[in-house]
Amino acid sequence: MTRPILEVRDAGFAYGRSAPVLTDVSVAVTPGRSLALVGESGAGKTTLLRLLLGLARPTSGQVLYEGRDLAPRDRALMREFRRGVQTVFQDPYSSLDPRQRVGRIVSEPLRSLGLRENMAARVAAALDAVGLPEDAASRYPQEFSGGQRQRIAIARAIVCEPRVLLADEPVSALDVSTRVRIVDLLHELRETRALTVVMVSHDLAVVAALCQEVAVLERGRIVERGDTAQVLGAPRHPYTRRLIDSVPRLPPPAATSNTDLKAPGH
Repeated sequence: MTRPILEVRDAGFAYGRSAPVLTDVSVAVTPGRSLALVGESGAGKTTLLRLLLGLARPTSGQVLYEGRDLAPRDRALMREFRRGVQTVFQDPYSSLDPRQRVGRIVSEPLRSLGLRENMAARVAAALDAVGLPEDAASRYPQEFSGGQRQRIAIARAIVCEPRVLLADEPVSALDVSTRVRIVDLLHELRETRALTVVMVSHDLAVVAALCQEVAVLERGRIVERGDTAQVLGAPRHPYTRRLIDSVPRLPPPAATSNTDLKAPGH
């Protein structure tokens, strides 16, 4: 069996003395098997993502990278982790510094990791991979649309060639047509760069398009997980069924009556 790249084992988490946000949560991220974390607001998805990013330590349990405990005091491991795991945030308007040119924004992970060799060429390659021209590097984020800004954020995330991309609602702030194009881009990067995506999302259509596996969280616990097609197509847990049933659906065309088609006054 393939060893997970990133794993959470029996993790619990609480903010101070408040009630636990996560309880006995276990998820594994294996190479080539993109994972979606789904659930209602307050289910614990973003907190779990913070544990996977190393931005918070579990109150109980472990977070493992390549089978080793993700301990901040292990500097060599943390450096390897920072190169191997990158993130894309929800809002492309607030996640990019408007005072910096795009080239400097995209090169940020390279500079923080000390990977300065061929930096300009790496930035140009990352911009090209997300469908932006090379001259975008000399411009500022506010010169771009929301979808283009999210492409810049994705370029920043892939510039150091990570193995895992953690994405927190990466298309929810975008309009529908732009959302489709960004999903297509993430799918292409997943295939061409051997990138494993871990995504927090409430959009089950996006989940079905991008992720082979899904974990469903309810009140800080995983209530169902497995292959996306199985979980979404034949959910076993009542909570998962409620999530799927809550997805808005347009009425069929036949529901439109002849009266609705008449012009006013006819």
